Amino acid sequence: MSLIFLVGFMGCGKTTMGRKLSAALGYAFIDLDHVFEDRADVGISEYFTTHGEEDFRKLESEILKTTDYPENAVVSTGGGLPCFFDNMDWINAHGQSVYMKLTPKALASRLETAKTPRPVLQGKKGDELVAFIESKLAEREPFYSRASIIAESFADLTTDNIIHLLGIKQ
Repeated sequence: MSLIFLVGFMGCGKTTMGRKLSAALGYAFIDLDHVFEDRADVGISEYFTTHGEEDFRKLESEILKTTDYPENAVVSTGGGLPCFFDNMDWINAHGQSVYMKLTPKALASRLETAKTPRPVLQGKKGDELVAFIESKLAEREPFYSRASIIAESFADLTTDNIIHLLGIKQ
């Protein structure tokens, strides 16, 4: 089984890259946020608000570990998923992981113009948003950096380059 898990902060492009990478490789694409919403029968924001972060993280971890993955798939994870329980260990034991690493300023720029609002970012813009991202990244970096591969810039974040970094022959 060849699973590729994309990890990184919200707004780094996991879903977009996941779709492109899966198309280039002829793999299935799975967005675990969408799987979560299907299983919970409610949007992530609403689930988070209604049930709280602890229940959200437990269900998110269960979904990671119980999803019936096809033989070859690119899997986009939620931004916080690798940072709870033993999720990063599980990811690395079941496939290759790619940390899509962008600077706080690059992430802030992308998140300010995102089509999908992020409740946790509500009302944060400019320097306040950058400071929030810096703080969250400081907490999450030890988990993200355990990925098999770290793509550290926009130059690294191309489909061809990630395929190369993964060592996949086409």
